[in-house]
Amino acid sequence: MDQAARGAAALSANKYDEAIQHYTSAIASNPKAVQYYVQRSAAYQRSSKYAEALVDAELAVALAHDRARRELIKDAQLRRGIALYFNERYADAEHIFAIVKKLDEKEKTLQIWTMKVAAKLKDLPEDDERRKVTVEDVPVVELPSGQTPAPAASVKSATPPAPKPVVPTPADKIKHDWYQDNEKVVFTLMAKGVPKDKATVDIDQDSLSISFPIVGSTSDYSLTLDPLYASVDPATSTYQVKSTKIEVVLKKAVPGVKWHTLESDRKIESSSENATTIPSHILQGNTAEAAPAYPTSSKTGAKNWDKLADADLGEEDDMDGDQTSQFFKKLYKGAGSDAQRAMMKSYQESGGTVLSTDWSQVGDKYVKPEPPEGMEAKTYDS
Repeated sequence: MDQAARGAAALSANKYDEAIQHYTSAIASNPKAVQYYVQRSAAYQRSSKYAEALVDAELAVALAHDRARRELIKDAQLRRGIALYFNERYADAEHIFAIVKKLDEKEKTLQIWTMKVAAKLKDLPEDDERRKVTVEDVPVVELPSGQTPAPAASVKSATPPAPKPVVPTPADKIKHDWYQDNEKVVFTLMAKGVPKDKATVDIDQDSLSISFPIVGSTSDYSLTLDPLYASVDPATSTYQVKSTKIEVVLKKAVPGVKWHTLESDRKIESSSENATTIPSHILQGNTAEAAPAYPTSSKTGAKNWDKLADADLGEEDDMDGDQTSQFFKKLYKGAGSDAQRAMMKSYQESGGTVLSTDWSQVGDKYVKPEPPEGMEAKTYDS
């Protein structure tokens, strides 16, 4: 058995120090073997040597790019993202996992790591350094030559480079986007380098206005949406000025009202006594829209996943079971309504082999079973 095989056996048996020794010997014989660095990085990570794990992962990425093999690049970048996560560089980890997704959308562990990173970022203050992306797509490291490279344990983790200054977006290049759920409308203005202390965001019951100077120029940017498609609650609406965008969360005055556009030509009543809670243009016509039907292979007909998700939201879910079960229960309980519908639909239709939180991907199609490698899905007659 060669050193790499011994290292794999030790890693599988949770003998991490032994695995590190074997992979170090294997690297001495073949300093450019990408998988040796990937596996030694995993051994370092599992023995809580996170800085060393990152050094090996970045060497693996650089070597994989040098060999220009897509599968090796994906494996190395995935290991790099995990190492960044354990080094608490969460924005960097999120950036690298996005690269992995472009390389292989079907990578089985990617969704779990993406959710872990999102949960960490959600709890961080807005100005936390761990929210900043400082990592390069391909790390700049010295590639090993034919000589034996030093073990990663003796290499000190390099200080992350200082983040590059954000170049402000020109006024004519600024764009915006929005989406909604039953409770709110989320409006995003894609503008980099907005000065927080000089930006003005005014949220009124029927209008939204944003203005700020463009840093490094004499021009200003101004946007006004008046009137909005429907009224909002200014008291509970919020906004954040970030380095790359301004995000505004407009809480709907009437939950459940579906917006078709951001603005409308509705008339705003001057007297609060005559104002109607729901604008007239929304009340006109048939407002009771039928729930969408989705493809299904069920012999009992299409299922209303909105209804199933709503029903499930009302149930108190305990946290019994092993750690994996607890994780998925917490994940489901903390997810939004669309994500819960996606999880329920994908899990049921695939026979428990697929778990998706993206309703836009699974909502309009049947989710096929994807059994683990070496197994096959079977169907049973009812």
